[in-house]
Amino acid sequence: MTSLLDSLRQYTTVVADTGDFEVMRTLRPTDATTNPSLILKAVQQDAYRPLLARTVQDHRDAPTAELADRLLVAFGTRILDIVPGRVSTEVDARLSFDTRATIERARGLIALYEAAGVARERVLIKIASTWEGIQAARVLQSEGVRCNLTLLFSLPQAVACAEAGVQLISPFVGRIYDWHKKSAGASWDEAARAGANDPGVQSVARIYRYFKHYGIKTEVMGASFRNAGQILALAGCDLLTISPELLNELSNTEGDVAPALQAGTGGDEVVRIEADEIGFRTQLNEDAMAGEKLAEGIRAFVADGKKLDALIEAQRG
Repeated sequence: MTSLLDSLRQYTTVVADTGDFEVMRTLRPTDATTNPSLILKAVQQDAYRPLLARTVQDHRDAPTAELADRLLVAFGTRILDIVPGRVSTEVDARLSFDTRATIERARGLIALYEAAGVARERVLIKIASTWEGIQAARVLQSEGVRCNLTLLFSLPQAVACAEAGVQLISPFVGRIYDWHKKSAGASWDEAARAGANDPGVQSVARIYRYFKHYGIKTEVMGASFRNAGQILALAGCDLLTISPELLNELSNTEGDVAPALQAGTGGDEVVRIEADEIGFRTQLNEDAMAGEKLAEGIRAFVADGKKLDALIEAQRG
């Protein structure tokens, strides 16, 4: 019998949410995504320390920010030797509210990839889905730099990204689930809020149906999963980026997956919403979950970015 992972591949592009090369070789995702936390975790493992050492040794006099970007590109380049598709590489989260700096940093990342012989079509630049980040992506997309807008927790964020012409968005599932579970406290009913009733799953499904109804070309990639049930409830989504643990679970479980998301369904969720700056900020402010999780996510990536800087400086000696 087919594994759940292979069955899922019939309906959805499987993406590895990791910086671990061996996972990619074993589980054969089409694309791969990275973020500061994943790269920080990877460079602390024996297998990947030489990549950090070599990057610093080859560019010892470069500023720390440049070394960090060179390290990200070194990982990304190695990943692209394994996966047939694309890799997502993230702009420093400390720039999440600075449009111009985000644009310049993204251009720098693309230049490093191209200098390494990697075509820009194989790279997605990850940017937080703040208003400033979305406007940076608008400019970058006009220059042929494909963007992946991350830390996305609401339909208004998704629609603003689409109107900016971004290539791909990464709406989060698990962090939305976490917020609602914590908010509900003792009244949370895990069984009743599983599968299609999971609030994170419902958020991604709403975005997917909105995009398909209006013929929006931006790709939807569900992200941040806590369990396999959330993944299976989004089978049929354009892409799903999945952790090594859940990829292994799906690979080691036999079964058939049926598509849960299909274009043309969910007609009650297709009312146009405002995606200008005032509408965006107002709706994000009114959504306590989305506003809190966006801010929390940026803070976490900033903290890990600083830790990565410290490792680079320690390696420099």
